[in-house]
Amino acid sequence: MPRRLAAILAAAALALLPATASADTAYPDPLPLTGQQIVHDPTVHRLGDGRYVAYSTGGVLGARLSTDLRHWTDAGDAFATPPAWWYDYSATADPWAPDLGYRDGRYWLYYAVSSWGTNHSAIGVATSPTGLPGTWTDHGPAFTSGTSDPWNAIDPAVIRADGRLWLAFGSYWTGIRMTELDPRTGKALPGAPVHHLATRPDAPYAVEGPAIVRHGGYYYLFASYDACCAGADSTYKIRVGRSASVTGPYTDSTGTPMPDGGGDLLLAGHGRFAGPGGESVFRAHGTTWLAYHYYDKADGGTPKLGLDQLRWRAGRPVLN
Repeated sequence: MPRRLAAILAAAALALLPATASADTAYPDPLPLTGQQIVHDPTVHRLGDGRYVAYSTGGVLGARLSTDLRHWTDAGDAFATPPAWWYDYSATADPWAPDLGYRDGRYWLYYAVSSWGTNHSAIGVATSPTGLPGTWTDHGPAFTSGTSDPWNAIDPAVIRADGRLWLAFGSYWTGIRMTELDPRTGKALPGAPVHHLATRPDAPYAVEGPAIVRHGGYYYLFASYDACCAGADSTYKIRVGRSASVTGPYTDSTGTPMPDGGGDLLLAGHGRFAGPGGESVFRAHGTTWLAYHYYDKADGGTPKLGLDQLRWRAGRPVLN
């Protein structure tokens, strides 16, 4: 599935991050799943009817449905056809990395539209009364970036904090950024500053796919480091930092800020599960879950849905 040309070209050249934080190398395997498991960059949410939906990169934002988080069925696409404005940012109208949430009586779906190797990119927004595929009304771009910007408007993640609405985003072009949204329109506030949340200390600054969740008195930023989209050779891994403020600074367990290359290693490839990343975080029935894709070495490097429970130890997330 297409993602970023730069990520694929850089896959062989990227080195591991310096050991700025301690890491547990005994990673858990994801929850065993059945049915339609093929996804990339999943966002998962429990709907009002009790079912779970997962939207992901591929198709016109492909959808999967489940009643129990274990068995998943193909449910088509979020949209029947691409909105016309997508072609301004992608010749193939190829959407990436959706983010699904619920507020003010509606489901909100954010997603990226771009082409490989460029930051002429946009994050779009759509709403639905049910969150189900085929029910979405698109509202156009929520935030854009151009070739003169030092960031890339892809990989959206939206969070409410202190009565305000925030959009985390980013990839190559200096990593993860954040700006404020208008809660009425769901689009960027004109003139709002762009905060810098995380990057690598070395080019090409391969940090992307943010997800932010609040637990206790802290916000936790999860991000995908290194290279995706190379099948079983992908080097994706998930790192995390925390902050008392949603806009940062986020630091790891050694105190190293994520804008300075910090980040505790939460999950890396192991066994058949290569390149875990493209993550999101959701809650259901009192349990917090990490959703991500991995490349299945036992199935030709096919990207599949991974689910692990998140728990908290000494104020830091761990996988169950």
